[in-house]
Amino acid sequence: MCNLLLSCYLLLAWLGILVASWVLYMQYASYSELCRGHVCHMVICDHYRRGIISGSSCKALCEERSLTLQRCMSTSSTHQVYSGLWKDRPVVIKCGLEEPLKGDVAPDSVLRQEITLFDKPTRGTSMDEFREMLHSFLKSNLGEQPSLTTLVGRVITLADVNKDRKVSLAEAKSVWALLQISEFLLMVALQEKEHTPKLLGFCGDLYVTERVGHSSLYRLEVPSYLQALVPKALSSSLNQWLAPAWPRRARITIGLLEFIEEVFHGAYGSFLMCDASLRHVGYNFRYDCKMADLRSVASEMAVRRFLRGRRCETNADCTFGRDCTATCDRLVKQCNTEVVQPNLAKVCVMLQDYLVSGAPQDLRIDLEKQLRTCVTLSGLASQMEVHHSLVLNNLKSLLWKTISNTQYS
Repeated sequence: MCNLLLSCYLLLAWLGILVASWVLYMQYASYSELCRGHVCHMVICDHYRRGIISGSSCKALCEERSLTLQRCMSTSSTHQVYSGLWKDRPVVIKCGLEEPLKGDVAPDSVLRQEITLFDKPTRGTSMDEFREMLHSFLKSNLGEQPSLTTLVGRVITLADVNKDRKVSLAEAKSVWALLQISEFLLMVALQEKEHTPKLLGFCGDLYVTERVGHSSLYRLEVPSYLQALVPKALSSSLNQWLAPAWPRRARITIGLLEFIEEVFHGAYGSFLMCDASLRHVGYNFRYDCKMADLRSVASEMAVRRFLRGRRCETNADCTFGRDCTATCDRLVKQCNTEVVQPNLAKVCVMLQDYLVSGAPQDLRIDLEKQLRTCVTLSGLASQMEVHHSLVLNNLKSLLWKTISNTQYS
C-alpha cells in the first residue's frame, strides 16, 4: 500500500514538473517572439542620431536615458507595448515594427525596412504643401468635417517640437508616420476628452502615453496557451470575485458610455469599435474609465472605404477588424457599407456579465431589461440617431441615479 501511494506521489510530482516546465517554456517562447523592445529602441535612436526623425521624447529616450522601457505588454510582434518610466512618471511606450523579411536575419534588416516609414514628406516640401498634405490625409480618413482645419493646426503644433513656429523635415516625417497609426490619430482628435489616455510625447513613430492604472475591466487574464487547461467558468468566477465593488463598476460603466458618446458623431466624425473587448477598457485609481487600447477603434470613413465595392459571398466576408461587420448583397456579391452592430450594442454585450453580477436586487430587473434592449440596437442609419441616444441616456441615468449622493459618485 505504501509503495502504491509513493508511486502516485512520484507520478503527480513528475506531472507537476512537466506542466511547470511546459508553462515556463511557453512563457519564454511567447516573450522572445512578442517582446522586441530592444529592436524598437535601436531603430528609433538610429534614425534620431542620423537626423531622419525628431520628437519631444527623442532626447529622453536616446541621450538622457530618462525614458526607459520596463515591462513588456505586447500582444503582437509588430506592435510593441511596454510600461516604462519617464523621469519617474509611469508611462506606456508604443512602437511599431515590421516583420523581418523572410530569410533576412541580418541585424540591419529591420533598419532597412523601417526607413520607408519616414519617406514623406520629401525634401523641398513647403509649409503650405505640408499643410495641404495633412488636410487631404485627414479628409480621406475622417471625411469632410467642418473642423478639419482646426485638427490640421493641432497636428502642426504637435509636430513643432522646439516651438520655433516652423516644422523641420524630421519633425514633419515623424508626425506623418504617426498619423498612419489609427490609435495616434484618435488620441490627437480626442486629446481634450477625459476617457482617452493623454499623449505625452513621441519620437519618430514611437509614442508615449499616460499609464492607465488598470488596463482591463477584469484583472485575471488567462494566457492563450493555458486556456485549454483552465475552465472558462473558473476564470469567469475568479474575475467576478476580483472585480471592484458593484457601485465602482457602475461608475466605470458610466465613463465607458460617455466615451461611446464622444466617438459617435463627434467634431471629427464617427469612430467604430472593431474589436469590442473587456481587455481594451481600463480605469484609474478613482475608477474613471480610460480606454487602455484604441488600436481597434477606426474611423467610420476608413471602414466604409474598406467595405465599398468589396466582393463577398457571406456577411463574414464584409468584416473590418474583428467585428465591424456589414451585410453582403448576394445579388451583386458586394458588401454594403453600413456596419450592422453599433458601438453601444457591442459594449452592452460586454457589460451583461460585468454589470449584472452583484447588482442591487431592486435594480436588477430594470438593468437586465435595458441591456437586452441595448444589445438589439441596429447600426442602420434609420435607427441610429434618436434610438441610439435614448437607449444610452436611459442606461446612464439608471446607473447614475443608483450611485449618486453616495461615496462612489
